[in-house]
Amino acid sequence: MANSASGIAVSDECKLKFLELKAKRNYRYIIFKIDDNVQQVMVEKAGDHAETYEHFTSSLPDNDCRYAVFDYDFTTDENCHKSKIFFIAWSPDTARVRTKMLYASSKDRFKRELDGIQAELQATDPSEMSWDTLKARAF
Repeated sequence: MANSASGIAVSDECKLKFLELKAKRNYRYIIFKIDDNVQQVMVEKAGDHAETYEHFTSSLPDNDCRYAVFDYDFTTDENCHKSKIFFIAWSPDTARVRTKMLYASSKDRFKRELDGIQAELQATDPSEMSWDTLKARAF
């Protein structure tokens, strides 16, 4: 288990699920949360490969922060099938200030634990992580 700058640990399950998403494509997305009771980043939900971006965004809480990774599949103008793994830091304006500070101070260290992140989004409301935003960042 690794510690972040804020003293928050990262559970081994986080790294294992991410490796399954990256190498085996078992999941479309994974949502992570910081468990205050054990001071650790944990897997909250893993969406199977058949789930859509709408399933993913609806799984994020309206008034609490989360980290997430999303496996975005797309086809280039040259008709080449590609995939990009996005790291998304969800920090809605309605979340508690203490929670936002905890997630912000732990983000970089947690992200380093997930080797293979190709793009990053920071979102405070759903419009900042729309499907169009994701598509624009992928190219």
